[in-house]
Amino acid sequence: MNIDFKELANKYQTPYYVYDFDHITGQYNELKSAFKARKSLLAYAVKANSNLSVIKHLADLGAGADCVSIGEVKRALKVGIVPYKIIFSGVGKIDEEIKEALELGILMINVESAAELDRVEAIAKELGKVARISIRVNPNIDPQTHPYISTGLHENKFGVDIDTAKRMYIKCKNSENLEPNGIHCHIGSQLTELQPIKESVKIVADLVRNLAALKIELNFFDVGGGLGIVYDDEKLIDTNEYAQSILEALFGLDITIICEPGRFLVGNSGVFVTKVLYEKVNGEKRFVIVDGAMNDLIRPSLYNAYHKIEVLNDNEEHSDCNLVGPVCESGDFFAKNIDLPKTEHNDLVAIYSAGAYCFTMASNYNTRNKVAEIAIEGGEDRLIRKRETFEDLIALEEEYLK
Repeated sequence: MNIDFKELANKYQTPYYVYDFDHITGQYNELKSAFKARKSLLAYAVKANSNLSVIKHLADLGAGADCVSIGEVKRALKVGIVPYKIIFSGVGKIDEEIKEALELGILMINVESAAELDRVEAIAKELGKVARISIRVNPNIDPQTHPYISTGLHENKFGVDIDTAKRMYIKCKNSENLEPNGIHCHIGSQLTELQPIKESVKIVADLVRNLAALKIELNFFDVGGGLGIVYDDEKLIDTNEYAQSILEALFGLDITIICEPGRFLVGNSGVFVTKVLYEKVNGEKRFVIVDGAMNDLIRPSLYNAYHKIEVLNDNEEHSDCNLVGPVCESGDFFAKNIDLPKTEHNDLVAIYSAGAYCFTMASNYNTRNKVAEIAIEGGEDRLIRKRETFEDLIALEEEYLK
């Protein structure tokens, strides 16, 4: 990644996010190529990074969109992703979202419970429409990832078991307002082991064959996303082996594969850059205090997640410290007990692998403005989201002051 962080800091101030769009292109092409032997759609998981320019870049490459709110559906449509490439997932859709999704004519609604299927059917009937649906199957496979991003076990809130799914598909077949269009399985995020994926796809593929025996023919097999990236020293799943294992499980089935990469596409494209305000020492504990905070990048506080951190100076004097921000919480940290060089005021700190689940999870806690987002493509930088102002923050409240 050849990016001049100091030049960007001078131009756009700190903190900021910067994304390497050429890296995103490379990741997309790698995964798409792995499925070249089969009809496939890469539906970008918008929740990973929902910046309009990021979504549009992937749309221009041919991607569809995996969305978990009607807002994400609208983002995808806004940048030109056609409705037949959009999937609406999520474990708790409200009636208004279901209605709007049906009216927009998206590819399918991914249903996660029998109760939700009842609501979709009722709303489709009210609208005089036929709802194309997929059902998210929970194969009860341990994805061997962080428990917060594990979704494939019965103890997780996502999806339904095999028997329930079969009953739901039979209901769809017998309904005038439901069309069984696909099947979905996603066992978790930041997956670095292939075996759980192979096991889950095989279980769901067997269900597809059982459904075919019942004259329920599906058009799409959605294998979800979850492919991991390198944050530290992870050994990753080979994309060709990943695709081949899925193709083997689906042998003999005339069905289009959908894959929903998010982190894999954008995670290592992004860097969060912040600057040192000052250092302090409490007893024997050293703190490096920067202008970025947990409201800007919450993964270390939320998951105790690791991000590679680099201080952009040449100081050879190193010691153990905590890298922390200004937010009024003890949980406001980027790293604890990390060896960093001695810093000076305005030294820059780069926090890597920040393209996924970072800005998209940011907040305005402590009335802090969300930071700027910048794209780098072909060596050229451009602003893709301006830094918020105080006026932006109070705009929805000010007119109601009494």
